[in-house]
Amino acid sequence: MTQLDTAEIERSSPPAPAAAPGRAGRARLQRAIHALSGPGPWKRGKVTAALALLLGLLMLLHAQITDRGGLGSLMETFLPWFGLFVPVLLAVALWRRSATAVAALLLPVTVWLSLFGGLLVDKAQSDGDLTVASHNVAAENADPVGTARDLVDSGADVLALEEISQQAMGTYEKELAKAYPHHTVQGTVGLWSKLPLSGIRPVDTEQDVGPMGDAKPAAEKLVGNRALRATVTTDQGPLAVYVAHLGSVRVTPEGGFGTATRDRNARALGAALAAERNERVVLLGDLNGALDDRALDGITSQLRSAQDEAGNGFGFTWPATFPVARIDQILVRGVEPTSAWQLPETGSDHLPVAAGISW
Repeated sequence: MTQLDTAEIERSSPPAPAAAPGRAGRARLQRAIHALSGPGPWKRGKVTAALALLLGLLMLLHAQITDRGGLGSLMETFLPWFGLFVPVLLAVALWRRSATAVAALLLPVTVWLSLFGGLLVDKAQSDGDLTVASHNVAAENADPVGTARDLVDSGADVLALEEISQQAMGTYEKELAKAYPHHTVQGTVGLWSKLPLSGIRPVDTEQDVGPMGDAKPAAEKLVGNRALRATVTTDQGPLAVYVAHLGSVRVTPEGGFGTATRDRNARALGAALAAERNERVVLLGDLNGALDDRALDGITSQLRSAQDEAGNGFGFTWPATFPVARIDQILVRGVEPTSAWQLPETGSDHLPVAAGISW
């Protein structure tokens, strides 16, 4: 019998097949092939990138692409909230691993910070020489006594009230009399002061003032005067104080977002402020619009916001339970705001606002 050498057997035997790759190896290989063959990070997420650019352009060019009043007022009143879309789009961009979308988000972030970044810093300096406060007390306020006492506790030297109902007027006069010996009520607005008042008169905000400053009778009239002007006598000289409650913004199926009355009131108030001879002016009131709203340009072009210059944050005032917009304003000219803040909630659907001013 022939016997084979062990070395010969090993040489004559076919090589053993290599081990087949496992499932994990095949999965990694497939992912690598897909990554190489699919779109890269600069080609993915084009829709998300387009939405980011649209958001940035909408905030940047809002004054050019919206009308005065109507939809434009609605957009500009809630313009700060447009920033909430940025983290949403960022999450989508990261999920899609889109470098293009992340880069496109730099536009809305930059625009938002340029518009509102300064409001995120506390700019209060001191208490000021005089404290002024304003509150839309709401005609349907069920607790005018408590509201009046809360406002007294604020320590304001000059206090403006808007939307005073006939039923609650006596209550406010009684509760505020001890702290504020000087006061006037003109229609639905009033002014209470620890310092003497003079030069008191109503301000007609119902005249329809055209773009050239000419006035004509309004097409409609509201019940009750909505603005007043008075002079507060201070140790540093006279201070002209205006109190105003501009017309409400109405949303109707027929007219949509209607601002006609508010816009007419704003034009008339702007004309009255332009004619004011006193160098020191304070406007307190519910303007039913944010200062970004171009329908209020006739007012905001002449006065500065105490909240913008000396406040902390956006200072939202409405609705009181969850404020989303600042429509209650303290605006000044010829004096320096040193601090601005919101007061605690009362029985109204608006938060009161206060500011310290110095000469």
